Amino acid sequence: MRRWLTLVMLLVAPAAHAQAVQAVTEDSAYTYLEQGQVAGPATEVVRAVLDRAGFDDARIDLYPWARAYEKALSQPNVLIFLIARTPEREHRFKWVSELMRVEYHLYKQASRTDIQVDSLDAARRHSIAVIRDDVRQQYLKRKGFEHLVVSPGNDESFRQLLAGRVDLVPLVRSDAEQLCVKHRIDCNILTRVLTLDELSVGLYMAFSRTTDEPMVERLRRAYLALEAEGALTRLE
Repeated sequence: MRRWLTLVMLLVAPAAHAQAVQAVTEDSAYTYLEQGQVAGPATEVVRAVLDRAGFDDARIDLYPWARAYEKALSQPNVLIFLIARTPEREHRFKWVSELMRVEYHLYKQASRTDIQVDSLDAARRHSIAVIRDDVRQQYLKRKGFEHLVVSPGNDESFRQLLAGRVDLVPLVRSDAEQLCVKHRIDCNILTRVLTLDELSVGLYMAFSRTTDEPMVERLRRAYLALEAEGALTRLE
């Protein structure tokens, strides 16, 4: 009997483990570490949806964007957020729901009067800090930008701007404000020079492509149910 129970446990354990969800994200104004735990308004929404779907044991981990992105590309049952839905990514993930829409702007140091940018063409000759495998890097590369300085996250890109190692950095307004607070500087030292209109995108929750469809559908239904009840905080 004991051998039979052991065999059953060995057979069941992998199946149970296969259903475990890992949610991954990056540091931003909406997702950040607080007392060692991933917090922030987007994290609260994702946690509520996971709980409603019955994935209350899901882990939420914060990584540099490239690592989070690679996990979601290569491993099953990985939920990534906040990820921009672009044509290049459309068939790489199973999209769950849109959490918010954002606009990206190019920022410079206000003291840099030598930098005059009123178009993409004018921006092309300047060095720009971007995040590896991020939608901003992909967009600017597609537009023929050559002077891109790659970093692991917004914080490092912002540091490079402050240090004068790059001329421009593309940020969402809320991220720029959060970084100013984090680095204890007055945001008036920054000037927004150009809005990247073509890069106004929806940010989503999305599962890795190898995730079973029933799991994806459970999360979609949970999101729609909470949305219908007015239980989700709108992210702006």
